[in-house]
This record gives sequence, structure tokens and C-alpha cells, in this order.
Amino acid sequence: MFRSFRRKVLAAAIPATLVILGLTACSAGTVVSENPLPTRAPASPKPKPRTKATPTPTPSPSLTRPAMTVQPARLPQAWGLGPGGSLRATGDSSVALTFDDGPDPKYTPLMLDLLKKHKVKATFCVIGWRARDYPGLIKRIVAEGHTLCNHTWDHNVTLGTETDAVILKDLQDTNDAIHRAAPRSEIEYFRAPGGKFNPHLVGLAKSLGMRSVYWTIDTRDWDKRQFGIGEQMVYHIVLTVLAEARRGAIVLAHDLRKPDTLGAFRMVLPWLKRYFSLRALPT
Repeated sequence: MFRSFRRKVLAAAIPATLVILGLTACSAGTVVSENPLPTRAPASPKPKPRTKATPTPTPSPSLTRPAMTVQPARLPQAWGLGPGGSLRATGDSSVALTFDDGPDPKYTPLMLDLLKKHKVKATFCVIGWRARDYPGLIKRIVAEGHTLCNHTWDHNVTLGTETDAVILKDLQDTNDAIHRAAPRSEIEYFRAPGGKFNPHLVGLAKSLGMRSVYWTIDTRDWDKRQFGIGEQMVYHIVLTVLAEARRGAIVLAHDLRKPDTLGAFRMVLPWLKRYFSLRALPT
């Protein structure tokens, strides 16, 4: 109930938040871009006269840390484990950003540029055949200090129901494709597509030296049917992160064909940096 109330409050605060962060949103279907705060406020249009029946609106709450102090210093220990015994929290006060399904030849470089600009490290959960086809992006991810995560060869959401031989071949083929691109890279994490973990799949990933990683905050940036595209999706992602951010959280987002995700992180990264320690999942 409290989370629902807080999301409503933050929803009302979104316009004020964008002004505070110096950001503007473009029309639907375009990327939200970052703009510097103007030195002089533009002239506001003359407000329409109010009728007696229209109440005077109260100012939207500003984006300040007190709104978040109701959260614990870090996630309760019970939150540390996800399905099948997967990792659901960072284990300390840091927040980890994770991006799935790439590398994408268009949007992964843009996300890397954004992270580099803000000096933030993240974790990229990559698809095996994409690592094979875009080795240069794998090299760049590693060279810029980000962490790699095995996300299966072709995003098979039913992989956990396959035989041991099929599962192990899938995971090993993905690791091999990553290592061909970046031979010295560490691959210490595995994320099952759709979060479809079970204890057996987690155990097989562990036999290859990988910890299975779930998430704390799901941006649902893939769900266009429910949240739309363009500004609608951008604001949904922003609201989700603002409402659910807490120390120890693992944030799930995507870098494959996701311009709205890129736009949303242009907005929230400065805020996240201000209130949290951001880092890639450690190797």
C-alpha cells in the first residue's frame, strides 16, 4: 500500500523532477535528451483564468533525499536471494545497473557513451550469438571497466528445462564467444532469460564458475503493450527507478533496441549518482 502511495506522489513529481535535472522530453518515439539548465527561465504562457470550481493546485514535491529516507540502509537479508537461489541484491550499500540482451550495434555504444560521461560502471548481460557478431562491442565493454554476464546463446527462456548437456553447451558456447572477443575477460555472472531460474540451472551455471544474478528493480522497459513508447515509456522507467531505488538494489534494464531506456537513464543517472554508490557487479 505504501509503495503504491509513494509511486503516486512521485508520479506527480515527475514534471518538477525533469526541471530540477535540467532535462526535457521529446515527442513520442524519440529519445529524451539531456539539456543544460537555462541561465534565464523562458517566459511562461499566460495562465488560463480559473473558475471557482477549479481548486488551486499544490506544488509538486521536489526530488529530494528525504522522500527516500523511509527505505532501509540496505536490502533486508531475505531479499538477497531470488528464484533458484540466484543473487537478488549486491550484498552491500552499492546499486548495480544491469543491461540485458545486447550487444546492440546502435544502442549499446550510446549507453556506453552515457555511462562513460557519468563515470559509472555497469554489468552487461550479453547474448552469445550477438557477442560472436559484434566482438568490438564486447572489447569496448571490457576495456571501459564494465562487467560481463552470460545471458545464454539465443535468449532461450526454457533453457532451464533442457538436459544438462544442452544447458552446459549453451552456456559454454556463450562464454567461448565472449572470450574470442575479449580473451582475458572475467565472466562471473549468469542471468537466465526472463529470470527463469531453478536450483538445477543455478547449480550448472555455478559449475562453470558463474553466479546466477536476478534483480531487485525491474524497469519492464520491454513491455510496450502496457507502458507504450516514447515519453510514456521514458516516464514509466524514470518513475520505477525513483520509486524503488534503494541501497543494495540490482536494476534490470535493456540495451537492445531500447531508445526509451537510453532516454530514461539520461534523466535518472545524475540523481542515482547523487544518492547512491553505483558500480558494476564485482569480479
